Amino acid sequence: MDIDDILRQVDPVSHGIPPETRDLQSLTRLWVAERSAPELLEWPKDGLFERVNANIKSQIERVEEMTGDMDPKANFALIVIQTELERFKFLVRSYLRARIAKVDKHTLHYLSSDELRRRLSPTELAYATRHQALLHNHYLSSFLGSFPQQLQNLNDTAGNVNMVDAPDLDTTVFIRMLCDRDVQGKGTDADVTLSAATGDILILRWSSAKPLVDIGDAELV
Repeated sequence: MDIDDILRQVDPVSHGIPPETRDLQSLTRLWVAERSAPELLEWPKDGLFERVNANIKSQIERVEEMTGDMDPKANFALIVIQTELERFKFLVRSYLRARIAKVDKHTLHYLSSDELRRRLSPTELAYATRHQALLHNHYLSSFLGSFPQQLQNLNDTAGNVNMVDAPDLDTTVFIRMLCDRDVQGKGTDADVTLSAATGDILILRWSSAKPLVDIGDAELV
């Protein structure tokens, strides 16, 4: 099994599959994309995590009901359900940890504008706000309090130098093309344009790949 086989298993263009399987495919793609992108991606607004959490809760209740059954056939079914449950739980935990790591690293950046704040879930936004408040208070009590008032800001832009650390949008990423089209990429010496076919794997700067990913012409791998 190669990378194309793995990606084909979670292809978004699929019909006639159970909703739970479709949610697992969507979650897998979100997980891969979030771990690959150098910046925080949009929180899914389609209710995916609500459905996934409800499914996990339902599976846990089912496992608890089947635990006392000593029938070998039921026990085998229990193993299958537990394996599927652990797969869902792993993807959810890993996805959320990847997002929280980015929030921790660039908290002020993601709180600096409404556009960036909308990328966070309500829980993540509350976490980031509280995290930054605690961090600022710690800095004030440790050393910032001894500085003049005008030097105590953590988001100062004096002298055209922004103190807010932001993700490196020129980080290289791998993408898989989902359609045939020309792709423009920024290079060190010169920009290039190349023809890409569906299924091609390309390596680009994230700043060049992001527009393709946003409109659904490519996906992160």
